Amino acid sequence: MTDFSRIYARAAERKGGEAVLKSLLPAAPDNASLAALGDDRVLSTMAKRVFSAGFVWSVIEQKWPGFEEAFLGFEPKRLLFQPDDFWHDLASDKRIVRNPQKIRSVRDNAAFVERVSKEHGGFGKFLAAWPADDQAGLTALLGKQGSRLGGNTGQYLLRWLGWDAYILSSDMVAAMRDEGLDIAEAPSSKKDLAAIQQRMNEWHRQSGLPYMHLSRILSMSIGVNRPAEELRSYMGGDE
Repeated sequence: MTDFSRIYARAAERKGGEAVLKSLLPAAPDNASLAALGDDRVLSTMAKRVFSAGFVWSVIEQKWPGFEEAFLGFEPKRLLFQPDDFWHDLASDKRIVRNPQKIRSVRDNAAFVERVSKEHGGFGKFLAAWPADDQAGLTALLGKQGSRLGGNTGQYLLRWLGWDAYILSSDMVAAMRDEGLDIAEAPSSKKDLAAIQQRMNEWHRQSGLPYMHLSRILSMSIGVNRPAEELRSYMGGDE
């Protein structure tokens, strides 16, 4: 297995030095803040990531105050109390992107958040307690029990919530393949995801770096060498 320090050095050289590389890394994970996160903020972030999937993120961001109003501040209990007519009317509400399937996902995910919150004293507490060395298990759970939270959407959700998540961007996967990991270009099988988790765990133990930093460094070590200023525009969670 490659010593991660070599990958780190390559990424630093590509970006113009270690100081520049460090400036491009996301804030370190803070489990205390994650545990204190309200269920309404969890559901809001779930909805934003679902509506952003396959859509122009900037449009969703601009319209988000309208989403907050339309979905009653994303309070799970309040949303679950609403009648069918409330959800039907949202399909013609100009404050939001009127996608019926994604609107239904908010209702389903409100039930998911509420169920997990009751069991763990808050969805944020549930996430904070989940071990960082088992992202594969957590994303599988999100995909199975949540609505439209599988694949990259689940990874972005965890990153935006502040969980220590890696994101399987095309550059990150290319870097792992370049290091000899036998995975598909677009890994989705249990075998590939388990192999990625194992390698990330090894690099985490070796380097002491958070998984989100490992992920970003890998993505900057290969492929198109994008300027630092361009990359900073992605630092809301994208790789």
